[in-house]
Amino acid sequence: MELSAGFRRVSGPDVEDVGEEAGLAARIRTEIATAGPIPFARFMELALYDQDGGYYRAAAARPGPTGDFLTAPETHPIFGHALARHLESVWDRLGRPAPFVVREHGAGNGTLAVATLRGLASDGSALLDAIRYQPVEIDSRRLDAFAARLSEAGFGDAVEPADARPVIGVILANEVLDALPVHRVGVRDGRFLERFVGLDGDAFADAWAPPSTPALQERLSAEGVTLSEGQSAEVCLVLDDWVASAAAGLARGLLLLVDYGAPAADLYDPVRRPHGSLRAYLRHRVHDDVYRHVGRQDLTAHVDVTAVTAAAEAAGLRPVGLSTQAEFLVGSGAEDLLRAVQADPSTTLEAYVQLRAALMRLLDPAAMGRFRVMAFGRDWPAGPPLPAFAYRLPARGGSASG
Repeated sequence: MELSAGFRRVSGPDVEDVGEEAGLAARIRTEIATAGPIPFARFMELALYDQDGGYYRAAAARPGPTGDFLTAPETHPIFGHALARHLESVWDRLGRPAPFVVREHGAGNGTLAVATLRGLASDGSALLDAIRYQPVEIDSRRLDAFAARLSEAGFGDAVEPADARPVIGVILANEVLDALPVHRVGVRDGRFLERFVGLDGDAFADAWAPPSTPALQERLSAEGVTLSEGQSAEVCLVLDDWVASAAAGLARGLLLLVDYGAPAADLYDPVRRPHGSLRAYLRHRVHDDVYRHVGRQDLTAHVDVTAVTAAAEAAGLRPVGLSTQAEFLVGSGAEDLLRAVQADPSTTLEAYVQLRAALMRLLDPAAMGRFRVMAFGRDWPAGPPLPAFAYRLPARGGSASG
């Protein structure tokens, strides 16, 4: 295997002191020294999810103004309020079942749940009495924090533990799929290779070698993708199992996924994305030094929408809606919410300016507005597109809905 240096370093006075989870990094080095270079998917799995030192195993949730990145719910509660209106439209289409379960994967500290339930309360929605919120997290400490926050907000009675029983309602995952471990592949001297993680002295380094599994080439071939000479990319094989597992928890309703990504033809375009999409997030900086700060920085890659759709259909679901986040929020009434706040005499200028700035970020096609919103249904009633998937930005076209 040929070793090459890692990505460029990111530095700054507030970054240099971050360090790494020393015990975790040492165990990864030992694994490589003992068995040889490992697939990047293995490295990413350990860096993010290892029980002793993984990034997402920390006591505190990582998103937020004091964390490493902002998700849409942390940007402003208007995201949750718009989601509440979408959930009500789903509830109506299903015949207003009670209970109506929202099972949120990656629920964190409850930011999205509180904003959603407050949105229902603000609208006087009857769904508030029927909804049951089930958080799913990899660390039990997050579940305790989630329950405490919702109880403090007055919604403690709506929270219940998730179990293996399929539910009627919505299985929700907001910015979860992008953190699933990915393999890194590329074409070098005409050969399709995988980029493993090896050691150069004590430093993690790239190691190109034949693929660890034929499934990598098979995935790309099934999507009609051929990588160009010198191109690098990521393939998320665990996506299939994640979607299958999430879908198994749905008896009737929607699997709703929000994340940044693109169909395979765009995701693997050699001109627009010659080096792939893998990035690290640390203290609100995005960089490509994925081998540094092991266990203390987030690692993400863009989601393959084509692969998600195939996995959902293989799990027995059918596409119900596909849009951008901007279209989804406008279709869910986000602009109406902004106008209502503006017309409210109790709204301060500062509050209005903050809301408007947050909404513009959520809608901006150069920022969060380009995120993909994907909905797949099981036992889904026939009918016109849901409002959230019926709206299309004037300058866009070609997004599917149903």
